[in-house]
Amino acid sequence: MSLELIVTEKAPAAIGPYSQGVKGSNIIFTSGQLPIDPENGELVMEIKKATKQSLENVKAVLEKAGATLDDVAKVTIFISNMDDFGAVNEVYGEFFNSHKPARSCVEVARLPKDAVVEIEAIAIK
Repeated sequence: MSLELIVTEKAPAAIGPYSQGVKGSNIIFTSGQLPIDPENGELVMEIKKATKQSLENVKAVLEKAGATLDDVAKVTIFISNMDDFGAVNEVYGEFFNSHKPARSCVEVARLPKDAVVEIEAIAIK
């Protein structure tokens, strides 16, 4: 099986030696998406806006791979403060309302660029 590296200008470029996503057969893995606006490179820090930006970035990587949010089987959310869990869920529910993939949400000590959230997904297409 060969792997296809997913690269799109509609999501921020990788900030290290990795790809925005990888597709193998019918499975798509997105790398963790920070809340960076791909148009201006700015890091969004307000938790609701940051969650929305991270999810938009995940969506862009999936779309480049020929998938949509409805194809997502698993999401992992990393947040820097578990007190933000409710705000993250509020925004997350706008993206995943009728389709509810499996999900984990964990608080971490620190994220790259001191972001407040990072989101990754696995989709099956």
